[in-house]
Amino acid sequence: MVLEIKHLVKSFNNKAVLKDISLEVEQGEAVAVIGPSGSGKSTLLRCATTLETADSGEILYNGRALMSMEDGTVSYAQGEELRRIRASFGLVFQNFNLFPHMSVMDNITLSPRIVFGKSKEEAETKAVELLERMGLADKAGEYPCRLSGGQQQRVSIARALALSPDMLFFDEPTSALDPELTGEILKVIRELAEQRMTMVIVTHEMSFAKEVADRVIFIDQGVIVEQGTPQQVFEAPRNERTRAFLSRFSD
Repeated sequence: MVLEIKHLVKSFNNKAVLKDISLEVEQGEAVAVIGPSGSGKSTLLRCATTLETADSGEILYNGRALMSMEDGTVSYAQGEELRRIRASFGLVFQNFNLFPHMSVMDNITLSPRIVFGKSKEEAETKAVELLERMGLADKAGEYPCRLSGGQQQRVSIARALALSPDMLFFDEPTSALDPELTGEILKVIRELAEQRMTMVIVTHEMSFAKEVADRVIFIDQGVIVEQGTPQQVFEAPRNERTRAFLSRFSD
């Protein structure tokens, strides 16, 4: 099991955003997380990637505890163990989060060189390979401001892949793009799914989730309301809340 989340709880200002969330992601599985805005989807990803500290629960990557409970207190991995666990996942943000003062090549090679001590030559060889996969082989020397939104997001995907993670998280990867550019990113994610990259994708693209995901999880008000295959969730949802949510996309 690549990822295990057990009884995760997170509150902001005494308001529960995640309420006892438990889920597992197997190697090679693509999981789509859907739900209304404010349901806790992005908070779940932020907790899973250490951008937020959860209040209680457990998070494990490949059996290694990123977060655990000891005597009722949250405990996170530290030092080298934390570095190893963080290297097992990559996160693609909504708004690219590229360093504007750095070239595409430097954006992609920074973490391999700093985190893993890769040589410049080794990191750049990997970066060139990834840029070719993203259809951006001629953009290595460009700066983010000279790229379209779709190109910037493809660079951010290449950056996430540069550490050869076991899995990728996508937090609404097309929300900052206009419809014309959205297809570029969905094509890349579709290809990663075909290559059996382990992924958790928070998305509002229902047709894409139905097409690409092995499993769909519907979250509402901080609770996993329903999960199953795309066919089961989209075509025969069991829960009324799921049916009400999906009805807005089929009108």
